Amino acid sequence: MSENRRNFIKKASAGAAGIAFGGSINAMSIPSYRRIWGANEHINCAVIGIHSRAKAHFKAIKQDPNAKVIYSCDVDDKILEEHNAWCQENMGYIPKVEKDFRKILEDKDIDAIFIATPEHWHAPMAIMALQAGKHVYVEKPCSHNPHENGLLVEAQNKYAKKVQMGNQQRSAKTSILAVKEIGEGIIGDVYKGEAYYSNNRGSIGTGKVIEVPPTLDWEMWQGPAVREEYRDNVHPYNWHWFRNWGTGEVHNNGTHEIDICRWALGVGLPDSVTSFGGKYTYDDDWEFVDNQQLTFKYPDDKFITWTGHSRGVIMPDQPGRGSTIYGSKGIITLGRDGYRLYDLGGKLIKEEKEGGGQSAGTNTRGEGQLDVNHVGNFFAAIREDKSLNSDINEASVTTMLCHLGNMAQDAGETLKIDPATGKVTNNEKVMKDWWKREYAEGWEPSV
Repeated sequence: MSENRRNFIKKASAGAAGIAFGGSINAMSIPSYRRIWGANEHINCAVIGIHSRAKAHFKAIKQDPNAKVIYSCDVDDKILEEHNAWCQENMGYIPKVEKDFRKILEDKDIDAIFIATPEHWHAPMAIMALQAGKHVYVEKPCSHNPHENGLLVEAQNKYAKKVQMGNQQRSAKTSILAVKEIGEGIIGDVYKGEAYYSNNRGSIGTGKVIEVPPTLDWEMWQGPAVREEYRDNVHPYNWHWFRNWGTGEVHNNGTHEIDICRWALGVGLPDSVTSFGGKYTYDDDWEFVDNQQLTFKYPDDKFITWTGHSRGVIMPDQPGRGSTIYGSKGIITLGRDGYRLYDLGGKLIKEEKEGGGQSAGTNTRGEGQLDVNHVGNFFAAIREDKSLNSDINEASVTTMLCHLGNMAQDAGETLKIDPATGKVTNNEKVMKDWWKREYAEGWEPSV
């Protein structure tokens, strides 16, 4: 662990005095003892937010004979109804249904919470689950803003439960092997990580204010976010592209490959961040850039780049996503399904394939064998206290990089970063605009 990342985690965790939410469960307390788990003990799970990505969670949980989904939770009755039919067909049973996740947190029989909600809910819900004594698997990004990043790390340290972020390539056997070999010098001194994502998303149009569908609890859907009228182009997926609820493509997909590059280079928070990009395609409500080039600069001339194409694929015919690590003696390319080692002349030296079935790259569900591995690692950490492959202390650093990428894009200049805290040192406006969001009354997390 780099000294910069140690300092960041230490400062994010300092001064814990308890976490309270105006909208959280009343009188929530943690038992004064820790449960002693057996290697095969049953784990009762609840999955919150079940529209798309959660299907991968369900299938991964099913692979463990001693784990079961007890609750499906969503704020939309239509989604719940469709999901129940899916569960009957794919799981062989229909879990209990709940629309208010706080009632699930009150159930002492629930051991682990899986969070696949819109991103503005990730950190607040994870913290509330920790308060309730639950282990947490939270989809990336783990926070909507940098302020929440620190709170979630602090909460995990305070309540001592397992928190895994859903950047599942951390559990790819070939990626683990590649990073190990890179550390042993297989490609010499590494200096650059190149991450990319390519998709061809269409227009989201211009939303019209309409009545909230009778099946949807719009108030609970918004939760911590500032209240807005319901529009017809937000729910259930396009919230990703609105700042009130989402964090843009750099978080939605860039998190994965940026994380692999940071892992392989052995670095934490950068010294500086530069972003070029813009919204180049459709005239619609999309509030983030749809094409972006990021550069994160580190000491010793190391750097990471991310090339994001949300609406217009990288040509010619390049795979939809991946990472390339450059060293003084060779190159390694990493994907979800394996890695390749090349010499400096471009000759393929060896190839390692993941096995166990491919993992999807650019669809909205992204399911595959890596989910099974990652959830399996989460369960092993709960039962046997094994190390998490993406513990929130580590995952929050990658999430911070993506926040800094959005901040640099808005600033329109290279941002200088304090690598101990992640804070911007040369632009007060971008800190004011981005570090912490405005919360709905009664829902702001506080320490």
